[in-house]
Amino acid sequence: MRGIVLGGTSSGTGKTVATLAVLRALQRAGKTVQPAKAGPDFIDPSHHAAVADKPSRTLDPWLQGADGLRRTYARGTGDVCVVEGMMGLYDGDVASTADVAATLGLPVVLVVDASAGMESVGATALGFREYDDRIDVAGVIAQRAHGGRHAEGIRAALPDGITYLGRVPPDDRLAIPDRHLGLELGSESPVPTEVLDDAASHLDTERLLNVCREPEPPERPTGSRGADAVDARVAMATGPSFAFRYPATVERLRERATLVTFDPRHDPLPDCDGVYLPGGYPELYAEALSASEALGTLADRAAEGLPVFGECGGLLALGESLRVDGETHAMAGQLPIDAEMHDRYQALDHVELDARRDSPVASAGETLRGHEFHYSSARPASDARFAFDVARGDGIDGKDGVTEHATLGTYCHVHAESGAFDSFLESVAGE
Repeated sequence: MRGIVLGGTSSGTGKTVATLAVLRALQRAGKTVQPAKAGPDFIDPSHHAAVADKPSRTLDPWLQGADGLRRTYARGTGDVCVVEGMMGLYDGDVASTADVAATLGLPVVLVVDASAGMESVGATALGFREYDDRIDVAGVIAQRAHGGRHAEGIRAALPDGITYLGRVPPDDRLAIPDRHLGLELGSESPVPTEVLDDAASHLDTERLLNVCREPEPPERPTGSRGADAVDARVAMATGPSFAFRYPATVERLRERATLVTFDPRHDPLPDCDGVYLPGGYPELYAEALSASEALGTLADRAAEGLPVFGECGGLLALGESLRVDGETHAMAGQLPIDAEMHDRYQALDHVELDARRDSPVASAGETLRGHEFHYSSARPASDARFAFDVARGDGIDGKDGVTEHATLGTYCHVHAESGAFDSFLESVAGE
């Protein structure tokens, strides 16, 4: 697929709305569009999926490595890929939007908040182009720009080689509600199609397509690292309590094992050989989870040695209790931690973990990379055992991976390219 990367001048410039408008504009031109997101985000991709009707690919050189990033891109399908950046184009000390664009060799379309600027948009675009010679800033989308003289002034101010690709007009209907961790999910608060159609009509689709370029190909094939199928049945929790999972992870589980899904709020635990609990919003459904038949069954089976892997929200669900707004809710009770939600985030970073002992996702001495972003804190019991030391990030007092029997719960989210899910599948299959 040819592709482009939409990079912002900073956080808050409206990259997500601009990305949705571009996706819609290309669809209206008859193109099949593959969305993607730079960085370890689960929420913006849910809005991409609501528009494109296909999962958004996660692209992060820290989580995946350069070739893993290229493989993840190559597994997408469509005529053109639109990659939404994270933060400002150059922001991020171990992974930035610029790093993603450089790794793929794709051009950047700069999303600039033009609500109070005109000629300055040209100066901004020139500065971003000259800052890093790896990066080709090929075009500009003027966010929150009016038409007429305003739009023409921006077009005239752009330096040679940077194409004016249109604008996203100011429109309160484009606002997406937010809460802790970011925007509400695309399944909860999608931007209405007619509103996106209006925004898309102000973009120059032909010029957008002309800017797109073919990426650098991966060095290795796009399959699951040559790993064979395992004779195992994995149950993956779904629903809003456990909505934060990468498409590549789901694909890896399906490629190598039989994957079944369940929503612990109302479904029983399926017959399975292992369980994966992704992150999500267990705090919003703590009462339902506390009464969950599935979590009770899971705790019994985990005590008998069933391999279980829970990430962030999954870690909280596997603990003893979760305190939300002053009320304490009993959880599965499989891991010796008590968790509490806070008004401010407690950790946000790319993470590196050093395995201090064998666990379902890594062997002693191995290193895993991932990310953490949570508003909860976890208080471990004095006898809690940890699988990892945190070389980068916060974890739980410098450690992560609470483990009991064959159950592991981490604040860290990992990507399939880390190898963690291959290790988990082999643990589930008893290999």
